[in-house]
Amino acid sequence: TDTVPPQVVPGADPSARQLCFAWGPAEVLVCETLFSRAGRSRSPCPSRSPCPSLFWGEGRAGAAARALTGSVAGTGDGAPSSSRVFVVRRDQDIYIHTLRKLFNESHGIFMGLQRSEEELAGKSRKAQLVQVSKNYRSVIRACMEDMHQAAVSTRDPALQGQYSTQVSILSAMELIWNLCEILFVEAATAGPLLLRLLDWVRLHVCDVDSMVREVLSSESPSKHKLFWNVVDVFVLQGRMDEARHLLSKEASANPASMNMYKILDDLMKKMPVPSLGNIQTLTELELKWQHWHEECQRYLQDGTFASNPHMESICKILLGDEDAILEKKELMTTWYHFLVTRLLYSHPTVKPMELRFYAQSSMDLFLGGESSPEPLDMILMAAFEFEMHQVIKECSIVLSHWWFVAHLTDLLDHCKLLQSHNLYFGSNMREFLLLEYASGLFSHHSLWQLGVDYFDHCPEYGRVYLELHIERIPLSTEQKALKVLRICEQRQMHEQVRSICKIMAMKALRNNRLGSALSWSIRAKDAAFATLISDRFLKDYCEKGCFSDLDLIDNLGPSMLLSDRLTFLGKYREFHRLYGEKRFAEAARLLLTLMTAHIAPCSFWMTLLTDALPLLEQKEVIFSAEQTYELMRCLEDLTAGNPDKQKFQDDDVETTKVEMLRLALARNLARVIVKEGTVEGS
Repeated sequence: TDTVPPQVVPGADPSARQLCFAWGPAEVLVCETLFSRAGRSRSPCPSRSPCPSLFWGEGRAGAAARALTGSVAGTGDGAPSSSRVFVVRRDQDIYIHTLRKLFNESHGIFMGLQRSEEELAGKSRKAQLVQVSKNYRSVIRACMEDMHQAAVSTRDPALQGQYSTQVSILSAMELIWNLCEILFVEAATAGPLLLRLLDWVRLHVCDVDSMVREVLSSESPSKHKLFWNVVDVFVLQGRMDEARHLLSKEASANPASMNMYKILDDLMKKMPVPSLGNIQTLTELELKWQHWHEECQRYLQDGTFASNPHMESICKILLGDEDAILEKKELMTTWYHFLVTRLLYSHPTVKPMELRFYAQSSMDLFLGGESSPEPLDMILMAAFEFEMHQVIKECSIVLSHWWFVAHLTDLLDHCKLLQSHNLYFGSNMREFLLLEYASGLFSHHSLWQLGVDYFDHCPEYGRVYLELHIERIPLSTEQKALKVLRICEQRQMHEQVRSICKIMAMKALRNNRLGSALSWSIRAKDAAFATLISDRFLKDYCEKGCFSDLDLIDNLGPSMLLSDRLTFLGKYREFHRLYGEKRFAEAARLLLTLMTAHIAPCSFWMTLLTDALPLLEQKEVIFSAEQTYELMRCLEDLTAGNPDKQKFQDDDVETTKVEMLRLALARNLARVIVKEGTVEGS
């Protein structure tokens, strides 16, 4: 129901010129037509509609185009004006080299999750899924650190800006993922939930870290101008031990405040906190917290800290005073930090389903109408409201690639949290997002190999998508073609195997690499193409007097039965091999068989008969009388049945060959008759 904001293409003016487009697997080709907006509503692009405004909703997810690249095509001097062609590309992030670690390493985690033992149940299964989630987060963080290092080391301002942007995006991704892990994957219960949220805030709200380091590294931390800010930060994040340690330095430096310090230190030390184990029940925790809260209230009302505004402020924070906490707004920097601090000191036993109320009120109080929520705020709010489908939807729109939503949805699906959510066009959410992510990978020259595995784990449409995308992979080298071919063969994709082999055979033929072309055509089981290449081999033999790629032809084996011409090529090469080994009788029988079986092309008969000449002239009689008569009949059929008989007779070379063959055949027949007669007489 949401509308996608238009994505402006620099240089294109849809208000002045009609635009037409053509969809590709990962790109859209947009071009300007020769028609103005006031002209006819038709486009010179066949089968395409004019596009009134230029935007690209990325498939059914509805995210805008990711990156834009333009190329200009002139229409010639005679054209009314030039037309420009734009390539609108999505998932531009896959071309950022430093993100390769994210795609490659997360692929291994994804595959491990698909292969994991489904029979694990209960706590074992949950622990396994939580570990998978942490593995994904560790990859995001490692990639973020690499990107930060790249931003620091580069001297190119444009690259530095790009890297810094990616660091911010990856940081937001880890923030969202970590919260989803706590609420959905681990499904933390009341008590441990607050501890997880505290860890979440401490990990991701890092704006004050430099201030903490500056104060702690000074010679006299208690005298530093930011000392109380650091103490407040520790208290706001529930880091009581560190706050007490700093306050002890203040007490040592200011003996007059020793009594106040001891009371405050005692309050902070005794503060009840939830435990991860089953050491105490929620009821026990609430009772302890209530007693502790009353004690804090009593000291505050007695004016114990009245002489020290800083300690009084800390005591108010311990009591959960919202105004006192909001006074430290600049130290918290975000509304979700305020939320967790507020829960820590007001509602430490908050239940998961109560989070939505506290989250909404905390955001309203923190922003105070001064600013409107950012997209990240809306995503986090959806998570606190346990609207995981809304989280996925918002992330699909806001984030610059499909990696995050695809892997998060897959993990949630393994947690059995998305089983009932099917999309109206026939696939479930997990499969749809994996298909979109894998489709983006296929537009990359090497990451497409990862996409294959993602398609494999989409049971409904994965194979169809793989078949469509794998045919579009540029087969730039034979090594790449063999890799693609192996993938297709492993999945019994017979049509794609034939298509790849035909493409490579044609490429090899264009480059006059006959051996490679024949090998690919045999692999494709393409009889017609194998016949064509066999004819080229025979033509080359006639021109050069020798065969190329002898190893291939000598080892055709059963493959030669693919076509008659290929069979002839293999057998004819075998004839030459027998002749070279001086096995003349076997060579003669094979030569005669090739002619009488009619598998040799008619244009090659003269070559075969010419090959018989050395055998006819051998001292020892090779051909029998019957074989000699067969050779004579073949010669006469050749000369009598040739459609260019007159031309054949006018060719002195061919005439000489025929006369030599007739003479050799006659002499051989005479020798055979004498030999056979002598044998019979004896």
